[in-house]
Amino acid sequence: MRLSQLIEKLEEEKEIEYVKGNKDIEVTEVVNDSRKVTPDSLFLCISGAVSDGHSYAKDVVSKGAKVLVVEKEVEEFEGVTIVKVKNSRYAMALIAAAYYNHPAEELKVIGITGTKGKTTTTYMVKSILENAGHKVGLIGTIEIIIGEEHIPAKNTTPESMDIQKYFRKMVEAGCDIVVMEVSSQGLMLHRTAGFVFEIGIFTNLEPDHIGPNEHASFEEYMECKGMLFSQCKVGIANVDSEHFEGVMKHATCKLETFGFSKQANLRAEKVELLKTPGYLGVKYHTSGMVEMDVEIDIPGKFSVYNSLTAIAICLHFGVSKEDIQKALKQAKVKGRIEMVKVSDKFTLMIDYAHNAMSLESLLTTLKEYKPKRLVCLFGCGGNRSKLRRYEMGEISGKLADLTIITSDNPRDEEPQAIIEDIKTGMAKTSGKYVEIVDRKEAIRYAIQHGEEGDVIVLAGKGHEDYQEIKGKKYPMDERVFIQEILEEIG
Repeated sequence: MRLSQLIEKLEEEKEIEYVKGNKDIEVTEVVNDSRKVTPDSLFLCISGAVSDGHSYAKDVVSKGAKVLVVEKEVEEFEGVTIVKVKNSRYAMALIAAAYYNHPAEELKVIGITGTKGKTTTTYMVKSILENAGHKVGLIGTIEIIIGEEHIPAKNTTPESMDIQKYFRKMVEAGCDIVVMEVSSQGLMLHRTAGFVFEIGIFTNLEPDHIGPNEHASFEEYMECKGMLFSQCKVGIANVDSEHFEGVMKHATCKLETFGFSKQANLRAEKVELLKTPGYLGVKYHTSGMVEMDVEIDIPGKFSVYNSLTAIAICLHFGVSKEDIQKALKQAKVKGRIEMVKVSDKFTLMIDYAHNAMSLESLLTTLKEYKPKRLVCLFGCGGNRSKLRRYEMGEISGKLADLTIITSDNPRDEEPQAIIEDIKTGMAKTSGKYVEIVDRKEAIRYAIQHGEEGDVIVLAGKGHEDYQEIKGKKYPMDERVFIQEILEEIG
């Protein structure tokens, strides 16, 4: 592909400061990783948190790169075209879209942003739309799904080069819709630039991802979430969120709302919690945009919000009420309040809650079901904030009847040292706890000591199937542990 075709959109948007060299040069490949440079490729110099692509200019030219896209001045090389842009991340997104021949124009892309609910909602939407006969690609925290192919995810929202590559593969696999999680980081770093979302979704907003290498403040975090709504045709937003107005401040799209509020275009009413041994769910009625009864096998008020979001999206694709009801009843997400049947006496589930906010939300939801005891098993990751450990210990101590403190991903720290930090938070409460460093033994204890009417939650690992110790990942899947324990105890 000629360089002039790759930078056409950047020129239209006046994002280019200058081009030194031949604009009609043929480019064989577009890369942003110096290790992947091949002869006649275009190399994007990205200023990252860890390394700066501009410092690799000489190295990539020696490997045969014929075009450098830069946002800082670099040395000039004979036979190499230099394109200086205002923002190389933004340029990367537009060049990637051109390089893969604008695949988003052949798809309806649905983007979901918010602090919580993104993952569950993407799977619900995928389930409903596929029930209605669409072929749906998915990009999210757990994985990328393209037809039968499942690719483990590195980031909630991949780099723009990867997004465009996945979109092209989805078109080739026959997908007509993509549903994707859109993180505030992804928006801030222009990973989703270069295409228009058919629908943008706002689930909710709470303080998170604020700190070094993330967002400088809550205001910046909120501002970044709001960027989605100047990049989509239709916005569907949770009107009950106290930050609804702040996120929608600069929205340029047509706007619809959902929630419990009378102002919502799609409302949930008559919510009823469902509970039998080994099972928790919820049912409710919708009014406004559509009148229907909904039942889902995932507990809690946030499940009502997630399913309302999914319904609001699917109404835009003409999905029948029957298809929506059937798909929501079947919707399951690995590691998100995932029920695992182990006994007729008590309920056991796996959930990804791995910070104070998500753990508090989860335990508060489960307490509404009035279990005989609420048992919470969790650990905390190594090489991470000690504050998170204190907070999670305190929350579990306050809300759970019994806490089983164990190991998570200790990374480079000693598991017992992490447990001691969690106990510091526990000490602020009168909560009962036991400590069992080995996670499998902790799960065995939870199962063997489960009482009639208990709700037991294994928190923190969720969909993860490994444990990270001293820089190495070891296989560790809680579902496998549970199966082995049940066989061992007969």
